[in-house]
Amino acid sequence: MSFNILLVDWYKNNKRDLPWRNTSHPYPIWISEIILQQTRVQQGLPYYERFMEKFPTVFDIAYADEQEVLNLWQGLGYYSRARNLHKGTRQVAFDLKGKFPDNYADWLKIKGVGSYTAAAIASFAFKEAVPVVDGNVFRVLSRVFDIDLNIASNKAKGYFFDFSKELIDKKQPDLYNQAIMEFGALQCVPKNPDCSNCILQNNCISFSKNIVHERPVKIKQKRIKKRFFHYFVVKQNDSVFLQQRTKKDIWQNMYEFPLIEENSDDLSEESMKKLNIKPTDIQLIKRNNKHILSHQEIYTAFWSINFEKAQKLIKNASKIAVSETKNYPMPKPIYTFMNELISK
Repeated sequence: MSFNILLVDWYKNNKRDLPWRNTSHPYPIWISEIILQQTRVQQGLPYYERFMEKFPTVFDIAYADEQEVLNLWQGLGYYSRARNLHKGTRQVAFDLKGKFPDNYADWLKIKGVGSYTAAAIASFAFKEAVPVVDGNVFRVLSRVFDIDLNIASNKAKGYFFDFSKELIDKKQPDLYNQAIMEFGALQCVPKNPDCSNCILQNNCISFSKNIVHERPVKIKQKRIKKRFFHYFVVKQNDSVFLQQRTKKDIWQNMYEFPLIEENSDDLSEESMKKLNIKPTDIQLIKRNNKHILSHQEIYTAFWSINFEKAQKLIKNASKIAVSETKNYPMPKPIYTFMNELISK
């Protein structure tokens, strides 16, 4: 049997029962694809369910405030996904009067929708024969066909897309795309794949050469930027002071305690002088382990300081009742610390 027939047959017998697979409506498919970027299915599923309950239609999310969307997204990371999703739904709801694009090219015009997401929606919802190409697809094709291109390169991305266009089942592109992604997620996994029980074993060139562990090829130099965030917890009665991150940076529009960013895990004398703070005015509450983002490592420290001493620190902050902080979207390190603070 051919490669794509084997894949689709395997998928029909092994696929996971996921809610977005039980519909051909583009909206829930779109929501699921954005949530599942950089996120495991097990982690993303409860977020999908909460989103669909809170925003059952594209108009519901389009009319919502960005803060509502970010609050629901809290804990998933990569918050630009949520912001762009919100902007994209507004495009569909307001500019397109609720009419969803019905093809790959038009989906690419929607904010936050890249080639992978556009291909997924176009094929799953409208059966357009355009291939999805993600990490799972890179891995399966690299191994089965022994493709030694560096998948981190732009050349490889173009090659795999063109190659996938030749492989895709034109009659059932939705099933083929679902099948190859599911196969990569469940069977042809990154480490220690179960090749002895693989339906593609006889087709797999890498298996025959005993080089499965060498595919796919990925060579990427990644510069990791280290940042040190010193947060100041200022309490007044049953309230705390939080400020919004308005600059174009990580966690944009989310809420945090007043912050000083330093070049190390120590507070500089210069920073304290600017804020009229003495070392005796502050007390370390805790240091968190590093928080790893795709291109940055964030090291956090939380300091307590009396309200009277913190006037310059809270200049741009708002006083918020501790019981109300759950309504404000926060980066994960802040959210985790806040929960610890509330539980004490």
